[in-house]
Amino acid sequence: MITLRHHLLTVVAVFLALAAGIVLGGGPLSDVNQSVVTAGNDDEPAPAADRARTDYTESFVSALGPGAVGGRLAERSVALVTLPGADEQVVAALAEQVAASGGSVSARYELSDDLVDPGQKSLVDTLGSQLLTQQAEGDVAAEASTYDRIGQLLGLAVATKDVEGQEVNGKARAIVDAVSGAGLMAKPDEVSQRAPLVLLVLGTDARDEGADAILAGLAQGLAAQSVGVVLAGTTADGGDGQLGRFRADPAASGVASLDGIDTTAGRVATMITLQRSLATPGGAFGASGADGPVPLG
Repeated sequence: MITLRHHLLTVVAVFLALAAGIVLGGGPLSDVNQSVVTAGNDDEPAPAADRARTDYTESFVSALGPGAVGGRLAERSVALVTLPGADEQVVAALAEQVAASGGSVSARYELSDDLVDPGQKSLVDTLGSQLLTQQAEGDVAAEASTYDRIGQLLGLAVATKDVEGQEVNGKARAIVDAVSGAGLMAKPDEVSQRAPLVLLVLGTDARDEGADAILAGLAQGLAAQSVGVVLAGTTADGGDGQLGRFRADPAASGVASLDGIDTTAGRVATMITLQRSLATPGGAFGASGADGPVPLG
């Protein structure tokens, strides 16, 4: 089995290739994946040695990271949307990486427990119906499901299809006021811009019946109103975690996903994935991503 350390080593190789301008398919790093997998067949080192190697990898990526992401999000803004239970230190580190990439966080939108609680579906449905009639008729399909609809409404408020971003308008303010007033989201500080990109950060995996459908609806709705969405989670969220389960949903085709944001490499890879999402939606990246640890090209 390929461990997180091996994935991190692969990411390091990718960063080296990006920095040196090497094409991985035919250059001297073309056998990196094979060598990393082969290394996984050896006896695993003792935990202390493994920790030391992982620490070294993290330090190495931290040193390479600024060169790998610098300018990738230049003059682009990102709406940072967090689900309940998102790690505050990780969220802060992601915001710092956006700035290091030349971009800006338009605002932090904290979704509440009630918004993702299957037991509160009636509240979400009623509010969504009201907002559709009052603020979004013609912008959101009347037949949209409950969570796809609320995701699209949030998308209208926080995001835009314009890659340059757009100013917040009265409709956006009204939606934010209504959703926060209903206790479904914390009202952010003064916001002046809607962003082309949305970074949706996973929180606690409740594993409640219906929770996966709620996440899929929210992500799909946000994607319908923005240039690109990246759904990001920790390494534990991959595999059979909530992000891993999301990848099996049809909604994943239009939303990029990445697991590993609890590592420096994962946060750097998130910035590269955000940049890719400006032109190409979808893709599964990170520690267990089927499309590799980081987008190439």
